[in-house]
Amino acid sequence: MNSQSPATSKHDRYARAVSASKRARWDIDRDVFHGRSLHASEKFLPDGLSKANTLEFLTEHERRFMSQVQGRTYANIFGLVERFINAKILEVSANHHFGDQAALEALIRFSDEEIKHQELFRRVESSCAAVMPSGYTFGPEPNEVARVVLGKSTWAVLALTCLIELFTQAHYVESIAPDKQLSPLFKDVFRFHWMEESQHAVLDELEWLAEDAKLGVDERTQAVTDLIDLVHAVDGILKAQSAADATYFIDRAAQGFSGADVARIEETFLRAYRYQYIISGVERTRFPHILRELVTETDFDRVVAALAPLT
Repeated sequence: MNSQSPATSKHDRYARAVSASKRARWDIDRDVFHGRSLHASEKFLPDGLSKANTLEFLTEHERRFMSQVQGRTYANIFGLVERFINAKILEVSANHHFGDQAALEALIRFSDEEIKHQELFRRVESSCAAVMPSGYTFGPEPNEVARVVLGKSTWAVLALTCLIELFTQAHYVESIAPDKQLSPLFKDVFRFHWMEESQHAVLDELEWLAEDAKLGVDERTQAVTDLIDLVHAVDGILKAQSAADATYFIDRAAQGFSGADVARIEETFLRAYRYQYIISGVERTRFPHILRELVTETDFDRVVAALAPLT
């Protein structure tokens, strides 16, 4: 029998997150870059995420270039979402100002690490820009996206945050770490990112559950609607960025592509991005199990229906 009270158990989870943060602490220059840069001869994103290997008409060079285009956007997307994640974590940390100080320290460390991650991904973008052809554009503006996201309920924002930080774990463990062909620097960027995100995912779930406990039935149903709205907003970003990235890739590829090939390239970019930023979180993590425990069967089915067109 577990003799710990729920409050003690929560305290212990926060305290363990603090300990993990202290052990994992790293520096961008000393530990990640230490004088290195990305190179045009290197692969950035693995096939399991980029889907470049599904386009049989591409040359090896073109598949590598597709991995670089998608890898650049992959880093930029994470820099984007960490803007609103940090703002929300700072906001919910106020719930612990005069309560569990281990929880407060865990969230303050979380915030500090998210600011560092934003700088890490700005460094990745600069390194990509130095070795890739001109013309790449990243459309979403982080502050504008953050304002839209933060306009939704805290429950929905924490749910989306939990989804994101769970799929970062799956991406690294299942796809990035095992790929021996990737750029060592690019792989290290996401290894160190994974080291700190692993405890962030724990804290996301704790804060999401705490927020859920405050809601009534109608409030929770509205929060599910907010989450669906956020997923649609993310998909809108992915549609626009995948189209821009596909055009950039096609315009700078060595060969000319047929109309059918262009259509497949465009479809593959969108399919890859939807998998990376939405579907993998649903299929490869425990997110749907957490969600099912919190919402009614009707509301769970609404989320499933909203995701169906994206799969």
